[in-house]
Amino acid sequence: MVVFASVMAITVPVIFLFLFAAGRQVVLRSGRPAWLHRRLAARRRAGGGVGMGTAAFDELQAFFNSNKRIQIEQRRVELILPDENHNGAPPRTGVDLDAGTAVIRPKA
Repeated sequence: MVVFASVMAITVPVIFLFLFAAGRQVVLRSGRPAWLHRRLAARRRAGGGVGMGTAAFDELQAFFNSNKRIQIEQRRVELILPDENHNGAPPRTGVDLDAGTAVIRPKA
């Protein structure tokens, strides 16, 4: 009984958030009511990142699957770390202070 209660305590908020997100999408797509559409559209442009429903669903998945916790942590690390050149190509620009030279390669 305790397991059922704990699963329901996690599942009910997630379902509520999904229904809330679905209602939000209906308002954004239909444009009615106009006052709510304007308010939600303004928040949509200002925001960004992972939505509340997605975050809640990811946490629910992490509760049942430990590999999901690793994915969530990796996503958090990627947001914090600076973006590097991942293609392995040499850099297009470079400055050698000892030799007094600068290298600029054109895009291929």
